[in-house]
Formats: sequence, structure tokens, C-alpha cells
Amino acid sequence: MQMKAVFISYNQALNERIVHILDSLGLRGYTRWNQVQGRGSYEGEPHMGTHTWPALNETVLTIVPDDKAGRLMECLRKLDAKNEMQGLRAFTWSVEESL
Repeated sequence: MQMKAVFISYNQALNERIVHILDSLGLRGYTRWNQVQGRGSYEGEPHMGTHTWPALNETVLTIVPDDKAGRLMECLRKLDAKNEMQGLRAFTWSVEESL
């Protein structure tokens, strides 16, 4: 079975929505990192957990079947469009091997 890795980085305020998307697509397995610092490539404020930049990010890595990766990305695009100022980025790449 062909698989895709999907890496999602987002403002921690979106965490419940991200988990809901994964659940609604039947994507049970993921790894999440909490309180991740970062800054967007183009716009938006840094998320550094400091007095000046108090927001933080969360990140999720999930490995999904190819046929669900496109649907996941579509759901994430819709969420990002509704919450542009929060910050959400997602990336996919092919998984060559897993066990």
C-alpha cells in the first residue's frame, strides 16, 4: 500500500480542530509535539511563547494511505482559509518503507 507522510504545523489554538479532522477521516495514528516555536515563511507573527510573542505552535506527523492524504490536505486548506491569522502549514511526502 502506498503511504504519505503528512506534517502539520499550526497555532496551538487550532489543536482541537486538527484532531477532529484526523478523527473524522479515520486517521487514528499520529505523533504530536506540543509547544513548538516557529515563524511563518511569508506573513504572520512569530509563535515563540515569550512576552512579546506569546503564541506557540503544535505539530503533528501522521502517515496515511495515499487515498486519504488528498482529503486530509483539502480539509486542512479549508481550516486554514477560515483561520488565516492563526497560522497553519502542512506538507506531504512519500513514505518509502514502514514497519
